[in-house]
Amino acid sequence: MARSSGILVHISSLPGKYGIGSMGEDAFTFVDFLKETGQKYWQILPLGPTGYGNSPYQSYSAFAGSDLLISLDKLVEDKLLKPEELLDLTHFSERKVEYEKIGVLKSSLLKKAFGRFNTKFDDFKDAYYNFLGEHSWWLDDYALFQALKEYNLDVIWNEWKADYKKRDVHSLDKAHLQYAESINFHRFVQFIFFKQWFELKQYANDLGIQLFGDLPLYVSLDSSDVWGNQDIFLLDDEGKPTHVGGVPPDYFSETGQLWGCPVFDWNRLAERGFDWWMARLHFCLNMFDVIRIDHFRGLESFWSVPASEKTAINGQWWPAKGYELLQMLQSQLGELPVIAEDLGVITPEVEKLRDDFNLPGMKVLQFGFASDATNEHLPHNYGKNFVVYTGTHDNNTTLGWLKSATKKEQRNIRKYFRRTRRRALDPVIEACWGSVAEIAIMPMQDLLRLDAKGRMNVPGVPSGNWEWRFRWRQLRQSRRDFLKEITQKYNRR
Repeated sequence: MARSSGILVHISSLPGKYGIGSMGEDAFTFVDFLKETGQKYWQILPLGPTGYGNSPYQSYSAFAGSDLLISLDKLVEDKLLKPEELLDLTHFSERKVEYEKIGVLKSSLLKKAFGRFNTKFDDFKDAYYNFLGEHSWWLDDYALFQALKEYNLDVIWNEWKADYKKRDVHSLDKAHLQYAESINFHRFVQFIFFKQWFELKQYANDLGIQLFGDLPLYVSLDSSDVWGNQDIFLLDDEGKPTHVGGVPPDYFSETGQLWGCPVFDWNRLAERGFDWWMARLHFCLNMFDVIRIDHFRGLESFWSVPASEKTAINGQWWPAKGYELLQMLQSQLGELPVIAEDLGVITPEVEKLRDDFNLPGMKVLQFGFASDATNEHLPHNYGKNFVVYTGTHDNNTTLGWLKSATKKEQRNIRKYFRRTRRRALDPVIEACWGSVAEIAIMPMQDLLRLDAKGRMNVPGVPSGNWEWRFRWRQLRQSRRDFLKEITQKYNRR
């Protein structure tokens, strides 16, 4: 945890020719930009395959990678696609991800690539078998899960016929044979994803850039994880949640946030030696150099809402066993490269859990101006062991926030920065970089000086999120120079 800084931008938001950012040339160019400006971290949202709503926090797997993030140009380099097959794919929006259109076309091209992979198998055989040997413990279930979803017209797994839903061994053995082609296709897609991912990670690490990943506390109900591990979640006999996760009323919502994810049966997890959680943590720490546990407070206690409720208001705090989990991880790793997302309703018990394992917490400067000078999100109140953000993927952009600030916030902003709110953006960024917090991060939108039109996500709004992309021409030399200058000025290089 040396004094340093970085940029938050998801891979889907990168520029590129084919409608969505990918692990291709533009990702490598972004790493070069981070190196040029003295940054240490590239923070990325979860990388899993997404379902309805396109949220990276609602994935079909806690382990699999999204096919949408695969670089098509790299498939051409591998001779799995032909250049002419990509000629019709340059008409997508540069400004936002058109998920439905891209998903159909990319799936078609990946199936073409899979066909060529089978004919050129000897070129990939050793790497492919090594991949299967390393990943089969989660990949076999995931590939079968996706094959069965296709067979069941994409309905959620707890509405499948009973022998599939309840994982009858003989029925699943037959399904492996019946859907072998589909299963092998999904294995191939994951092989390509992880091949491209670790090429990008190696390039970044060689330049001194660390990849900063995001691990959501919960997993989606409609996922291979829940289907394959039903005993560690609070489900009824039909695979439906009895209780779901969320948070009580907070800064973002007067009725709280109801996420719909099944909550963990922490007693059963303990009986199993936390095996699923340990596998997940080790997997993510192999994928990334440092991870942020989203909704960290849920490792101490979690807001459990009866599944029949329409809002998150009528929930209860139930105890978790995060201390035992982190203690086990620490016994294996020593120092933990983990950031605690400790925003929201934080109790002394949550702070103790964070501090007992010396985990950095988070501060968000946008939260600092709604009260008075004692506000913990104001830079003069930070401790060193924190990561400070101008804002996160769930916030408005900082310029958007400044434009919509309440009268009280406007007064406090004017006092603090001696600027009007419309001229306070760069001073806000500098306040983060100049603070004592060990790491400073800003979303790419703030570096580009974008208003609310550049927002990535509005919590509680089910559609229209996760679509934002930037274009290289937006990153003017003056903004590169500004980032490089403040990184040197505040000793974060």
